[in-house]
Amino acid sequence: MKQRNLYSYGSLALLLVLFMAISMLSSNLLKGMRFDLTENKLYTLSEGTRNILKNLEEPVNLYLFFSEDASRDLPQIRSYAQRVAEMVEEFKNHSNGMLKVQRIDPKPFSEEEDQAAAFGLQAVPVGAGGETLYLGMAGTNSLDGMQSMPFLQPSKEKFLEYDLAKMISTLGSAERRKLGLMSTLPMTAGFDPATQGMREAWVVYDQLSQLFSIESIDPMADELPEDIDVLMLVHPKSLSDSMLYQVEQFVLGGGNLIAFVDPFAESDRGDPNDPMARMQAGSSSDLGPLLSAWGVNYDPARVVGDLQYGIGSGQQRHIGILSVPAEGLNQEDIVSADLELVNLTSVGWLSPVEGSTTQFEALIQSSENAAPMDSSRLRFLTNPADLLKGFNPTGERYALAARISGPATAVLDPPQPSDEASEDGMETADEGGDDANSDHRSESIETGINVILFADTDMLTDRLWVQKQAFLGQNIISAFADNGSLAVNAVDNMLGNQDLINIRTRANSGRPFERVSELKMEAERSYRATEERLQQELAETEQKLTSLQSAKGDSDMLVLSDEQQEEIQRFMDRRLEIRRELRQVQHDLQRDIDQLGTRLKIINIALVPALVMLAALIYAIRRRRAQKVSRTAGGDPR
Repeated sequence: MKQRNLYSYGSLALLLVLFMAISMLSSNLLKGMRFDLTENKLYTLSEGTRNILKNLEEPVNLYLFFSEDASRDLPQIRSYAQRVAEMVEEFKNHSNGMLKVQRIDPKPFSEEEDQAAAFGLQAVPVGAGGETLYLGMAGTNSLDGMQSMPFLQPSKEKFLEYDLAKMISTLGSAERRKLGLMSTLPMTAGFDPATQGMREAWVVYDQLSQLFSIESIDPMADELPEDIDVLMLVHPKSLSDSMLYQVEQFVLGGGNLIAFVDPFAESDRGDPNDPMARMQAGSSSDLGPLLSAWGVNYDPARVVGDLQYGIGSGQQRHIGILSVPAEGLNQEDIVSADLELVNLTSVGWLSPVEGSTTQFEALIQSSENAAPMDSSRLRFLTNPADLLKGFNPTGERYALAARISGPATAVLDPPQPSDEASEDGMETADEGGDDANSDHRSESIETGINVILFADTDMLTDRLWVQKQAFLGQNIISAFADNGSLAVNAVDNMLGNQDLINIRTRANSGRPFERVSELKMEAERSYRATEERLQQELAETEQKLTSLQSAKGDSDMLVLSDEQQEEIQRFMDRRLEIRRELRQVQHDLQRDIDQLGTRLKIINIALVPALVMLAALIYAIRRRRAQKVSRTAGGDPR
């Protein structure tokens, strides 16, 4: 018997040694291997992110600042900080040593806090004791480049991977990418013939020039520069066939395009030297056949009016000037997410072509109280109330800006040869033109495009989103809308390489109790139905009392009849009964939630251990049986 116990203890010791050996081997042999079992793959980086990290040209240093002590009573913030740290560590693991990460706790009055302030990180006050909380990220490279995210908001968790990848991509690139800007509107500083003085650049142009490398393109040119990464077109009116062809080839060749078209560009004043300039002001623009080829419908002669988003109120409401709040902005796209207000005027609309191969995603939408109207109604408008005459909302929401992506086909022919070409050469071109054009178009079939379209150009003008005030010889700029941020976001997003653009938004790591939510919604529906029944009975009773009272004479208006008293008492009794029903609905809701919680506790606390114990018991029984059979076969009677 002692010998059997000795064998048992020896087996346990051997198993313990074997377990420790396997753990040590796995920590070395399986280092870096991870298994993401979360439903939304929260710890699995997008392919675009992995490509960015793999192709870093410059080493990048990341600094995660988080106040441990100040967040001790903020479990949500601490949980999100841990989520950020885990994602940054995952970035590091895929960077081939090009990404260095340092976590810093900026305690009050410390050098670390000074470092956080130098990076421009934001300190958020928490509690009544004057404590401040840091949760921000900064990054540097070997070329003295610096990027920062002043405060990492939990509400923006779905964009965390994108924001980190964008920062690292910017710091890890040896040179800035180039924005090609073609505008027929006076966005830059220069001489203004209308005022015979110098004009300032639009604020949005100043912001873009501070953040990106801009190359201006003459609208009258026939070719695009070869070294631009993103093309921005602002009011592209009267572009030559050669330039339209160049734009098409740029987009089909993988270039990213941001285009601001307009059915009525109020900022286009026309030629100041032309006495008919007033008649020419407010021109329209489009991209000819390119929009329809990219799966977009656009009418350059009509604008959208909106009763709900139009500025003003009553008869002073201007339905042609829209102030679109957050509910009209796509919160799932990085370009428009987290913006609060965008102002537009005389804006057109975009819609997807039925059967198109491209994907159409609205970035800005009107309200349901909107409808199209002719842009000519705005040309000599003196009273905004005139637009309300005959205006009937359609109940449809109109896309005022959209992202277009997916496969598209070339529709424009290459530029024709000059008039100096020989007659024989022209005859040859005529004879083979159809085949050549067909070959050209077939080469571009199923080419993926990436385009952002805005159906308004006036949204870029200063008057719609910023105020300027002179202070000590300088202009102090105060933004009252997010138009500038929207334009910068669009360029920032499109200037990122294709891997950055393709990074998906992520689901939040917080997991709601879906069954509990369903129970609450079901109870709310029941509660609402019961409440509506109470209101209906109340209205019916009041109507009955009014009818009974009107049947009495003036002399006894204040005397209640037996029938009235009975009706009032019946209503009061019924009201108490319905209130009991409402309380019962709430009680049943809490009971169902408590029962669900109890079942979950039983599963977590008892069922899983019970299953483990059952498996161990089955294994032990089977082993004892096997040992018994072995002893019996060997002649051992035990």
